[in-house]
Amino acid sequence: MNIKEAASRLGISARAIRFYEEKGLILPAKQSSNGYRTYTENDIWRLQTIAALREIGMSLQDITHALGEIDQGNQQRLEEYLELQQAVMYAQWIELKRMMDTTQRMIDLNRQDGPLDVSHLHDLADSARRLREARQNWHDRWNYDTQAAIHDQRVQAAGSASNGQANSEGSHHSDNASPISDEIEASHPHHNADHPTLSASKDTVQSSFYLYHNYDEALEQTAHWISPALGEKGLDIGTGTGNLAGKLLQHGADMTAIDQSREMLRRCRTKYPEMHVKLGNFLALPFADHSFDFVVSSFAFHHLSPDQQLLALQEMQRVLTSRGRIGLTDLMFVDAAHREAYVREAELSGHEEQLRALRERHFPLLDELCRWLELQGYVTKHVQHNELLHTLLAVPLR
Repeated sequence: MNIKEAASRLGISARAIRFYEEKGLILPAKQSSNGYRTYTENDIWRLQTIAALREIGMSLQDITHALGEIDQGNQQRLEEYLELQQAVMYAQWIELKRMMDTTQRMIDLNRQDGPLDVSHLHDLADSARRLREARQNWHDRWNYDTQAAIHDQRVQAAGSASNGQANSEGSHHSDNASPISDEIEASHPHHNADHPTLSASKDTVQSSFYLYHNYDEALEQTAHWISPALGEKGLDIGTGTGNLAGKLLQHGADMTAIDQSREMLRRCRTKYPEMHVKLGNFLALPFADHSFDFVVSSFAFHHLSPDQQLLALQEMQRVLTSRGRIGLTDLMFVDAAHREAYVREAELSGHEEQLRALRERHFPLLDELCRWLELQGYVTKHVQHNELLHTLLAVPLR
């Protein structure tokens, strides 16, 4: 076929075909006699694929990568690009819904009796802008793709080390310890991946504390409290390699696990091939409303800023059924006074790495989380595993 015939068959313009050629997406043969392009059935198939990917809004750069995966027969990698695009579309849809809600609230304000206080409109707009920026500004500062290969052994090593510490001290935790070592290690690669302590100095080794201290205990507690009925649909957000989702799978739940790290998800798929695994993050869950009977997350919520944590809670609520429950296991301060005392102790102890990690992390306040959930119609309960690690369950009032 010549370009006119190809354009007619595909229902696109010859100009669009030339554009894709200029970008290197297709390379049709040229006739030696006159230099005219000749389009084969394979070229037509490739153009149809490009048009399909453009139809869902995929960028030319991602289309180039996706075509490369198709050429190599890598179906899994192609699916990742499609999931990524789907996540982008969900984020746009969620943002559009939020804009519509804000507009409706402005309309409602305008309909109230008496003169309109325009400052209320300004406040609504400022709030919407702040939340939009919070959604857009999250990024993986810790590059979890590079940590995926050693994630499980780090958890096991930290658990073994903390168990040894607990046994030697005769208690579950040390008041001077800090659970920040995973992120510090990621930014300081000279630390031993198998023994992620806060510092190599003598003083801080004595008070070292592990991010995953009481890890198995906390995951077991979460699974026990969620207690899924056979076939209930559950979502694990920030699943990593799927350790919590795997426990719920064993309880008979139909589990979906999402994470923003492709490498973490690949390991999750290998460990739990029967699990539904998808690229995504807290702030724009790539699922329809009311899709799940419960939502859980472990050791991930503290990666979000306070504004982002609010968005994440709203997203959890959106994808849950009317009776859906929430299980959060993470590092949290009990309240503001606990946070202030903890930071003061770290300052007095001179733990600079610990203080930096505390500044970079946003450990939520447990009392504020419970208050927000209760205002949304949930009843809450929680258990403390060590100084910072808590499991929180929220169940809607019947």
